[in-house]
Amino acid sequence: MRIVVVGGTGLIGSQVVARLRDAGHEAVVAAPSTGVDTLTGAGVDEALAGADVVVDVSNSPSFADDDVMRFFTTSTRTLLDAEARAGVGHHVILSIVGTDRTDAGYLRAKVAQEDLVRGSGRGWSVVRATQFFEFARSIADGATADGVVRIPPVAFQPVASADVARTVAEVATGAPLDGMVELAGPERLRFDEFIRSALAAQGDEREVVADPEATYFGARLVEDSIVPQGESLRGGTTFAQHVA
Repeated sequence: MRIVVVGGTGLIGSQVVARLRDAGHEAVVAAPSTGVDTLTGAGVDEALAGADVVVDVSNSPSFADDDVMRFFTTSTRTLLDAEARAGVGHHVILSIVGTDRTDAGYLRAKVAQEDLVRGSGRGWSVVRATQFFEFARSIADGATADGVVRIPPVAFQPVASADVARTVAEVATGAPLDGMVELAGPERLRFDEFIRSALAAQGDEREVVADPEATYFGARLVEDSIVPQGESLRGGTTFAQHVA
């Protein structure tokens, strides 16, 4: 299969590309660095020519509410229009568990992206994943004020990026789901406990405080805001294995 991976140079995308190639598929890396710009449309038709599947794991360079909404809606429309011209039969996106359960601007943008794909009239699949182990430091950085990391003490079930990439690659090479699957890590923790452990594993001595008033992407969280509420797939990598 010829599979175009949009965002194929990033943390997830590069691993998806490697997995697809190892399985014998033709994986095309589509990113600004390879001449493909989904905001302007430059290089998109050329990249999608002859493609069977498009996998979109791209991310906005800015997380400001207006910027991220513009990125995901513009980019997705560009890809869907190009797919219609190229006859692509399957569009796969990576999204986030809990996108429709918070009012965070970033997550609202992911909901808008999901809605566009769902209404596209072609085969589609959405893989919603929980937060990645690898993002612990950036989460902590965004939650730090006066040297203290304030994290809401809610349920948290992080997953290894390698498990996410494996799931995305498996979905991309299968029939369109015309639906959504959720993927979470094998362990359910407290959000503040995980960040505390993750920073300690990296030698980061910042104090982590459990603060019920703390926000995430600007949103207030309740107990199950960012974990699966029903059946979900489970990654096989624990945090201890990840840092070992």
